[in-house]
Order: sequence, then structure tokens, then C-alpha cells
Amino acid sequence: QVQLVESGGGLVQAGGSLRLSCVASGSIFSFDVMGWYRQAPGKERELVATLTRSGTTNYADVLKGRFTISRDNGENTAHLQMSSLKPDDTAVYYCNAKYSIRNYWGKGTLVTVSS
Repeated sequence: QVQLVESGGGLVQAGGSLRLSCVASGSIFSFDVMGWYRQAPGKERELVATLTRSGTTNYADVLKGRFTISRDNGENTAHLQMSSLKPDDTAVYYCNAKYSIRNYWGKGTLVTVSS
């Protein structure tokens, strides 16, 4: 069974940086797409960034320039480098992975940005 486990969340001051990681286990195939989504309190889950196996990235417009998604070559591991963090970035960040019609989610890691 495929499992995604996020790590790297925590409390950071505004203007600081964090690096999230997502490690997949139980998969014998390379995911077509890996990505990050977030859900702030009282809001819907939203796209942060995705990265295809071929290297194509897609970012939420409001996050471009501050967040960078990457993926270890040949591995089902993804990272999200977040910089210049703002209190509005406070949310639970979820890792997502897609293979064909299969869609997998991690349980999330909490990022809290204090002002």
C-alpha cells in the first residue's frame, strides 16, 4: 500500500524559511506527478505546486518566487522549499502523488508562521 509521509513543518517567524519533504513508501512505480497542497483554518485545500516526472512545474500564482518544488531523481521523494514566509502561509501542507488514475495523499504537516 502506498503511503506518503510529510516532514519539516513547524513554527517559524515571518520572513523565515522551511523545507518540507515527502517520502513515498510501498510504491513500485515512479509517480507521474508529485505536488503540495495546503489548507488553512476555515479554508478549502488549495494548490501550492506540482512537478511532473518530466520536470514541468506548476505553482499557485501567489506563491511564485517564494516557494520551490523539487524531486529527487529517480525517487518518489518531493521537497518544498519555502522562503519569505508570511502569516498567511500558515496551513497544513499535504503531499500529493498521482500515477495514472491513482491519487494519493499524505496526512499533512503543520506550518505555522508567526508575525
